[in-house]
Amino acid sequence: MEKPIICRIKEIIEESPTVKTFILDKYFDFKAGQFAMVWIPEVNEKPLGLLKTKNSISFGVAKVGEFTEKMHSLKEGDLIGVRGPYGTSFEPLGDKVLAVAGGIGSVPILSAVEEFLKKGISITTILGGRTKDELLYLDRFQKCGKLHPCTDDGSFGYNGFTTDKMEEILKNEKFDLIITCGPEIMMKKVVDIANKYNIPVQVSLERYMKCGIGICGQCAVDDEGLCVCKDGPVFWGDKLKYISEFGKYKRDASGKIV
Repeated sequence: MEKPIICRIKEIIEESPTVKTFILDKYFDFKAGQFAMVWIPEVNEKPLGLLKTKNSISFGVAKVGEFTEKMHSLKEGDLIGVRGPYGTSFEPLGDKVLAVAGGIGSVPILSAVEEFLKKGISITTILGGRTKDELLYLDRFQKCGKLHPCTDDGSFGYNGFTTDKMEEILKNEKFDLIITCGPEIMMKKVVDIANKYNIPVQVSLERYMKCGIGICGQCAVDDEGLCVCKDGPVFWGDKLKYISEFGKYKRDASGKIV
């Protein structure tokens, strides 16, 4: 297993009450949707999605557990270890793409739409958050084509779920590809709607990972034993039918179903 490269945190941007972007002093070449294993001494490693920010790489980090709480406590100038990038990426298809992002799933989706835009692809993004304050990278998404923000509380944009807005849009527009990342219950609905309209779909899955390179099997999914770190995290919709747990359950660090 490769050793992490030590990087210095160059800048920290507070994106929302629970999310910060950490901009590093080094650049890693990566494809949209790939991840890196980030190491903090005494807290171990965690996979994080990659972004390009100010000619550097960055990580958007939501504070949800021990590792991310420690990450949020770091200051500009602190050091972290990074190894990667790993995994599969979003692949462009056709000339018109619909992106559906929820919460911290905005990170890989933003990478993808910015990359696709450079290829001349027309982008429409549905961006979801509980409140206006939790709509991540709003300004960057606005520069990538049509944007439909959605909030659960109606504080900004469409009042309702991203998938309801998706249904509304697909009644009037056609797309060559749908990409999505966010809460798995949302992504399952996105896939169901994509299948209903017979549109190819790519999904970025999240699972508990240890090695990040397909050795430990910690992130293997039922039934085919595909490893999210190596065979994913981005899967085409036709592969998802072999993942029986998709949209139903995950496994924690001990392997217990949750």
